[in-house]
Amino acid sequence: MSIIQPSILPGMMELLPEEQVIFDKMKNIIEETFKKYAFFPIDTPVMEKLEILLAKGGGETSKQVYTLKKGDTEMGLRFDLTVPLARYVAQKFSDLNFPFRRYHIGKVYRGERNQRGRYREFYQCDVDIIGNNSLSIYNDAEIPAVMAEIFYKLGLDNFKYLFNNRKILNGLFESLGINDFVYALRTIDKLEKIGLDNVKKELIEHGVSVESINKLVNFIYFKGTNSEILDYLKSLNIDNELYKEGLEELELVYKNMMSFGIYEENIEIKLSITRGLDYYTGSVYETIIPEYENLGSICSGGRYDDLAGNYTKQKLPGVGLSIGLTRLYYQLKEANLIKLKDEAPIKAIILPMKGYESNAVELLTELRKNDKIVQAYMEGGKLKKQFNYADKLNIPNVIVIGEDEAKNNVYTLRDMKTGEQKSVDLNYLIENL
Repeated sequence: MSIIQPSILPGMMELLPEEQVIFDKMKNIIEETFKKYAFFPIDTPVMEKLEILLAKGGGETSKQVYTLKKGDTEMGLRFDLTVPLARYVAQKFSDLNFPFRRYHIGKVYRGERNQRGRYREFYQCDVDIIGNNSLSIYNDAEIPAVMAEIFYKLGLDNFKYLFNNRKILNGLFESLGINDFVYALRTIDKLEKIGLDNVKKELIEHGVSVESINKLVNFIYFKGTNSEILDYLKSLNIDNELYKEGLEELELVYKNMMSFGIYEENIEIKLSITRGLDYYTGSVYETIIPEYENLGSICSGGRYDDLAGNYTKQKLPGVGLSIGLTRLYYQLKEANLIKLKDEAPIKAIILPMKGYESNAVELLTELRKNDKIVQAYMEGGKLKKQFNYADKLNIPNVIVIGEDEAKNNVYTLRDMKTGEQKSVDLNYLIENL
């Protein structure tokens, strides 16, 4: 019989146990923070009907969806958590209370070109607030506060929210006679990828005048503090309702982001931030780590006017942010930015001498009844080998049971860090492990 070489598909992450402990700790911090801010969990199927996933049409999305077929049913693996959310809210509309505050942590699948740090299967961590017909602008300030607390807990204190409002740009386009908002936004969004000269070239080819392009470039490249940028936007005196509405929202959200506990130094109003996706209509956010800009955005999202227009006639505006956890873990690990401690999940291991295995089982059972995370090593062998096993697993305490311990109804407890050793009883173990 031939041996199959063990391997996994390209673009999948698989971790060693000690790495998985850190990954899970990050995931738990994210989930506990979502709960703290009064968001409810949902979990949608990994597979959706293909017509649901592709309701917005073809393009890049259709090329990235993993498709399956069972009988006459065409299916696909979800490529994000937003489309399932839209379907979920439209389908369960009458059973939900609005504003609907949900979080979702789950795996998604994208058939992207395989490259370092990009994954075809990865965890997405989304948080959204959905309204029925309307949704207060104050939610646009609370959503980033949720993610900010997560970054503070992860030790990423110097993160920057790059923050803008698409209404400002759309109002500016209107005032400059640029009618194709979507094209203009997508082109500006490519600034860092293709450079200013190529952006200018694309806009000219699309029929935008050189004068309008120069005004647009001066606008998006204006530099200053957040207050100076707000003053600059007001000083332009652009007589356009969309622009005025966007400026009012930008200022209100900026001030309330700080009221929600985000430090001012973590917020940067950046007029070139647009987010390439078509459905964003107001506030938009991208999150970077200064000095590590090569990592890209570690968290992004924004405000959308109509979440589920492909599935219902109900108007469902919302705002949301998303962390690609798998990629974030990889990036932070590569940059040596993970500051979480690798705490041993196992608090103690019992090492029985030969003939005292049943004593170990009894002790193991008593400790587990008291919710202690313990293990027993029942493989025998030299004591040195057993201690070496405990050391490799980073287990902080070893409990030895032998003839003397069994006779005196005690246990030898050894601190693996200090080497200190003492005789203790069951109550001591229950109270101190």
